[in-house]
Amino acid sequence: MKTALFGLLTFFICCSTVSAQTLEERIKLLEETLSRQEQMIREQHKLIEEMKAEMNRLTSSPPQKVTESKETPPPPKPSTFEKVKEVLLPKEGEPKKDIFSYQVGGTTMRLIDLSLDVLVAAGASTVRDEPLGILQGGGHDPRKRGFTVQNVELSFMGAVDPYFNAEAHLIYFLDPITGESKFELEEAFFTTQKLPYGLQLKGGQFFTEFGMINPQHPHQWQWQDAPLINTRLFGPDGMRAPGARLAWLTPLPWFSEVYFGVQNASGETMASFLANDEFFKERPIGGRPFVNRDVRSLKDLVYLGRWTNSWDLSNEITLKAGLSGLYGPNATGPGGRTQIYGADLKLKWRPTNHFRGWPFLLFESEIMKRDYRADRFFDSGPDGISATADDILLSKQTLKDWGFYAQLLWGFRPHWAAGIRFDYATGSGDSVDVDFLSGTVDILRRNQDPLRNNRYRISPLLAWHPTEFSRFRLQYNYDRFSKRIHEFGGWGAHSLWFGVEFMLGAHAAHKY
Repeated sequence: MKTALFGLLTFFICCSTVSAQTLEERIKLLEETLSRQEQMIREQHKLIEEMKAEMNRLTSSPPQKVTESKETPPPPKPSTFEKVKEVLLPKEGEPKKDIFSYQVGGTTMRLIDLSLDVLVAAGASTVRDEPLGILQGGGHDPRKRGFTVQNVELSFMGAVDPYFNAEAHLIYFLDPITGESKFELEEAFFTTQKLPYGLQLKGGQFFTEFGMINPQHPHQWQWQDAPLINTRLFGPDGMRAPGARLAWLTPLPWFSEVYFGVQNASGETMASFLANDEFFKERPIGGRPFVNRDVRSLKDLVYLGRWTNSWDLSNEITLKAGLSGLYGPNATGPGGRTQIYGADLKLKWRPTNHFRGWPFLLFESEIMKRDYRADRFFDSGPDGISATADDILLSKQTLKDWGFYAQLLWGFRPHWAAGIRFDYATGSGDSVDVDFLSGTVDILRRNQDPLRNNRYRISPLLAWHPTEFSRFRLQYNYDRFSKRIHEFGGWGAHSLWFGVEFMLGAHAAHKY
């Protein structure tokens, strides 16, 4: 109390030096401030005495007999405890207070959430750092012996006006291999709030809403790294690009929502589509060369379709299922096209008498498949107009990659959870190794391609949440390959990761 009074006193003294012009005015202002503080202290003491008296009355008064009366008794007078509760606690249904709001004309701009989320990890593996970077395919995975700054995310969420909400997510991380600092605009988009017929429009830079894992930020993952099939199909940073998405909440008797989206096909985060030259130098799909393509029509964009449904099977069990599809051009030539299909399932059990979310049981699984239709590639005449059959260096081919993951997480006691995840990735269609100097092509068996070989992974996990805004995770990965791969130094690898996460600000807590 003394510290608080001293701080308030200092604040008012500093303020008074600005407004008061004479010593007498400063003294008068100080006396008024002290008088107000004394009045507040007297009111607080009075409230404390009332609370003590109320407590003594409740504990010492004998139970009264209930007598019948024809008259309607007057409503009970609220106790001091109820008065205090009404003052200190927000009323039910009361909207959350804004961090910042500003009136512009007839519109109020509101900053609802401002937060910082930090993910760091430390660990070791039986493979060296360079192949470990391929083994851990996600850009925000722990993928270096020692320490990794996986992700530092600054998030802004607010209401633009009564019709639009907006979000922006800025991220920073250290490349664990080169040590280079990287800043990215992860997402920046708006969503409408008052469209009719259950419609919602979203526009800007955002994660493609395919399945469950791809639209999530790294701090929303239950495990510390992305599933194998996700990084194989969507690249190390997930699939995201500028575009627009329309959602429709259907009038079905259960929760059912349909999505239709369109986004740019180019960029390093569009791995299975037009991508870019830099991405293909590091992670060529099937060893195919990169062919630059311009956007000439609507067919040069990527299109999304998704249908998601949710059912409450009981008061304790919820089931959610979805279907997703993507279609767009790829970077192998004018005739290159990519199709990706997926299905996802989520089953959650939580008893009605749970304590802050515990215990719980959460099962999640996704299966997805990519048809990568690679166009023919000519040694001369890259547009194919003046080239002849003798100039064909690579013929048309469809590379197929598919896989799934399944994970089970059990919140066995408050603040503690344990789980296990199984990943599998495979495919068909051989990769190639092109030598442009000699104009030769070597067939590289798919199982010898580190980016397309048969793989599976088993990952046990132990997580501890001291609060909703911090988390510690211990995860073991056993990776197995169907063929001995020289880059990985053998048939398999063992890795152990310890991760720490903390959140500052108004970001939503972890959900299960």
